[in-house]
Amino acid sequence: MARHWEDRERMRAGIGPSGKWAHSCWYLATIFAILGIISDAINSPLGLEAMSWFMLAIAAFLASITYFIGWAVSWYLETESKKKG
Repeated sequence: MARHWEDRERMRAGIGPSGKWAHSCWYLATIFAILGIISDAINSPLGLEAMSWFMLAIAAFLASITYFIGWAVSWYLETESKKKG
């Protein structure tokens, strides 16, 4: 049985929906970080304290990075198989 990172066809099939989710999380993280910076600069909470915005940004970045790591592993395995074959 192939491991999930060795089944490149399945990984390619999930690029569309997973990629959209990853990019959405990436953009949300950027927005959260900007809100945290603005909140800290004006020294007033914008709904949440500045540190809470930064923690939300970190969580969103971590949620998006799993897709990009999977994509990088798939790309690496693809190039290694082409070098061997």
